Amino acid sequence: MTKKPQRSRARSAARLAAVQALYQQEMEATPLPLLLTEFHNHRLGATIDDVEYIDAEVSFFDDIVQGVDARRAEIDALIAERLASGWTMDRLDRPMRQILRAGTYELVARPDVPVATVISEYVDVAGAFYDKREKGFANGLLDTVAKAVRNPDAAGS
Repeated sequence: MTKKPQRSRARSAARLAAVQALYQQEMEATPLPLLLTEFHNHRLGATIDDVEYIDAEVSFFDDIVQGVDARRAEIDALIAERLASGWTMDRLDRPMRQILRAGTYELVARPDVPVATVISEYVDVAGAFYDKREKGFANGLLDTVAKAVRNPDAAGS
């Protein structure tokens, strides 16, 4: 297996940190500027409890966190439309909500990132929190979002 290039690792770290930041924002209602400053100064690339965090691509992290915050209603609607009957955003675990929001944001707003990369990366992030079943759920939902927002002609296929 080949090692991920530095930029790819930095973006992977940014995605995981963005999910963590969005989770913290939801749990503590931390104002966005304070949240970003805290992550820039104390989390990204830091060593916490003897665990060294990979340097994240800060601008990419900021884009995801700020983008999800700015477009939350649109993103939540895209996710909610694809949940099983009877399911709502509120029924999802908080970490899963943030994973899906961040992934959906990238699919909607970052056409420079290939669909397969977005889905694979957020399935990997889901693996940090969940087992195989939930990773499959994240994969399936992000795939249906991708079909709708990246290739509208393929929606429903």
